[in-house]
Formats: sequence, C-alpha cells, structure tokens
Amino acid sequence: MSETLAAAVARDWELRLGDPYPPGAAGYVVRAELADGTPAVLKLQHSHREDEQEADALERWDGDGAVRLIRRDDERHALLLERCEPGTPLSEGADDALGVLIGLLPRLWKDATGFHTLADEVAHWSLDGEIGDLAGELAATQGELVLVHQDLHGENVLAGEREPWLVIDPKPLAAEREFAVAPIVRSFELGHSKREALYRLDRLCDELVLDRERARGWTIVQTVAWSGGSDYIEEHMETVEWIS
Repeated sequence: MSETLAAAVARDWELRLGDPYPPGAAGYVVRAELADGTPAVLKLQHSHREDEQEADALERWDGDGAVRLIRRDDERHALLLERCEPGTPLSEGADDALGVLIGLLPRLWKDATGFHTLADEVAHWSLDGEIGDLAGELAATQGELVLVHQDLHGENVLAGEREPWLVIDPKPLAAEREFAVAPIVRSFELGHSKREALYRLDRLCDELVLDRERARGWTIVQTVAWSGGSDYIEEHMETVEWIS
C-alpha cells in the first residue's frame, strides 16, 4: 500500500523514486529526486497524534537547524523533504553530540502559536498517582510557551551538507523550554548510565539557563508517559530511577 501511494505521489510531483530507507515508526520513507535532479526524501506518515503537526513545525523552522519542507499533501500525509547527506546520526558522528544539541535547541524554540499544547498532552497521557500529580503541577505552572520537539534525541539529528547537523521527525508541542530537554536526558544512544544521564541534565540546564528541577520533573513525567509499549522501557525506567 505504501509503495503504491508513493508511486502515485511521485507521479503527481514529478519525482524519481530510489531506494526506501529501513522501515521505522515514522512511516514509509524513500529516497527521491526532483525533476531537476535535486535529491530529496518522500515521507508517507503513519497518521498519529504526536506527528500530526510535523509539516507545520518544519514550515515554522524554515530550515533553521532542521530539514527543509519542500512540499506537503496533508490529505495523503505526504511530505517532500530536503535529503540529509551523508545522513549519519548525531549519536554516531559527533565528538560532542550534547554540545550540538545545546546549539540547536534555541533555534527550534520559535513562536508556538497554533500548535497543540503540553497541557493538553498531559491530559491525554492520563497519568495517575505521584507522577500524575507532578505532571499536573508542572503543566499548570509553565513559563513562556515555545515550539519544542518532544522527541529530539541522538537518532533524530542527521549529518547534512547545508548545515553540519539537521533535526528530523519533529513531534511538536507548545511547551516551556524545560520540557524540551526530556528526550535528550534519556537518550541512551548518547550513553546510558546514571553518571551520563545526570551529566546531560546538568549541562543542558547550565548552558541553556533552565530550571533544573522543572527539567528533571518533565523528564520523569514524559519518560513514564512514553514508556507504555516502548521497546526501551527498561532503559527508560532506569533513567527515571537515576534522576529521581
């Protein structure tokens, strides 16, 4: 079905399709070329709450630290994107991956008007007990809301040509800045130990001038919320234990 749809979109957009990328949660993704030979990527999204506004976020960033959106078809959940070459993940190709993320984060914190809010997301998670109480308290006392990528980790930044590193696969929200560090703190691709998780939390908060307790709380809340059905629940729960 995905290949048939890709072929139809390619015909309408005058694309030449190449090899698909390995299957993943983000959808069906295949190499493409525009009519003039410009390399690109055609992405057919799996319709999901978290990536519903992916194209909107890419438009808002307009290539500033993130891949450019070339074209979109919302009805068919199709995105035509700038291709990252060589495309090496940040977790494999940088001496100071955390430093790269610290440099990228403020560039992503654009005006969040029109995006789903973190408060709504917290309500959707329906957390209970102490974690639910913490989530509710944090959501109700947020600072300025900005556009954040709630799944920004070591595999969602790729080596590019236009810029050394470009963010991909946004799952956007309007949220306070402290929330944005949660996926990075638990990014086990960048090293998985208590020392490394705490180092990421401390350095992110120090260099970006964030409230450490709020960032720590959001990391706990989102990590618990996202662990249901995850292939990495053991690693995620270890991170929660280490920073609690």
